[in-house]
Amino acid sequence: MGRHDDETETSYITVPSFFKCPISLDVMTSPVSLCTGVTYDRASIQRWLDGGNNTCPATMQLLKTQDLVPNLTLQRLIKLWSDSSGAGSSPVPDPPSGQKVPTKEEVNDSLNRLMTTLDRDDDVRIEILTRIVRFLKDSDSNREFLKKKKTEFTTMLVGIIRMKTTTKKKMELVLMAFKILDTIKPDRETLSNLMLNDDGGDCLTAMLLAIRRGDQDSKIEAVRVLDWISYDARSKLLVAEHDGVLTETVKSISVTESDPSLIEASLSFLIMISKSKRVRSKLIAAKVIVKIKDILMTTEMMSVSVTEKSLKLLETLSSKREGRAEICGEDNGRCVEGVVNKLLKVSTAATEHAVTILWCLCYVFREGTTVVERSNGVTKLLVVIQSNCSAMVRQMAKDLIKVLKINSSALSAYETKTTHIMPF
Repeated sequence: MGRHDDETETSYITVPSFFKCPISLDVMTSPVSLCTGVTYDRASIQRWLDGGNNTCPATMQLLKTQDLVPNLTLQRLIKLWSDSSGAGSSPVPDPPSGQKVPTKEEVNDSLNRLMTTLDRDDDVRIEILTRIVRFLKDSDSNREFLKKKKTEFTTMLVGIIRMKTTTKKKMELVLMAFKILDTIKPDRETLSNLMLNDDGGDCLTAMLLAIRRGDQDSKIEAVRVLDWISYDARSKLLVAEHDGVLTETVKSISVTESDPSLIEASLSFLIMISKSKRVRSKLIAAKVIVKIKDILMTTEMMSVSVTEKSLKLLETLSSKREGRAEICGEDNGRCVEGVVNKLLKVSTAATEHAVTILWCLCYVFREGTTVVERSNGVTKLLVVIQSNCSAMVRQMAKDLIKVLKINSSALSAYETKTTHIMPF
């Protein structure tokens, strides 16, 4: 018996690899090229850049410019392929029946329904939020459309997050609310005030649940929302001092347990809140330096961004006495060794963070010099002086070399003297 005409044939279409975005692995709807020549779907690369990254995800090259140039030739090829493969005018096959992307008018209707069902049926709310998520994923213009919605939309999502997650369906609603907030990124101050107006109890508890129980994407989205609402001194302190927040996010940067994207999101958040001296002490007590040491010393391939952020956070923590003690004492100085190893190996930014850490340790406080010497630090610092690092960092490298040479000479003189002392 032959196959029926109404069976889904698009499932068997082979998509040319260069039609797929290197980030999302989906067929590109709006292909744009970076200065490195690599093409991405606009939505995916924009999220990457908005996350504070300044590298090409495929090549890890530093970007001289973040300009996105439309790849019209590739867009025409995708359109031609799409039409000839039977996928219609859309570059991607239509979703299954009942899963079509809603129009803006339909989304407005859905939002109105959601406003009136906030305290009613969870199944209705799940259905509406699912439609909104599909709408957001479809295009940049859809995301902008929802981002411009009045505060009522954000307030409604925060209301969902504040619900007691007593059932699986309620937890699903909360995770979807985080996904939407992470995608549209409403005004930071407005969202922060809404989520933290009662010291953040309900909302921060919900985020912790998402980090502990959610899938990988949900964990990342919850951490990014935490980062987004930590915009001033008060909010950073409220978030950092909520029971469990630091413990869970420090756990999230474990190289043995976490996804690289979660590590990066968590590092961004920890850097954001570490500007408070009180929070720095809490981070050091939470053993974040041990986790950073593991990142710097791992044989696993870490992205440029993860390494840069690890060093940036370590630089901030090195300003505290207990931070320096932890850096120099951790595993016989392995953390200092990890910092030296990253000199000139990752990026200019990473090298500058590494030099600043070593300058703080060795030049300002005269700590960790022995580890830097045994890790071939002087040779690397000599190269830094000739590099394209900033003038201030090159001067720091010169200061370090002087201290290390003095320390080395003093040690040699002491050893020479002790070898000539005859025993009684």
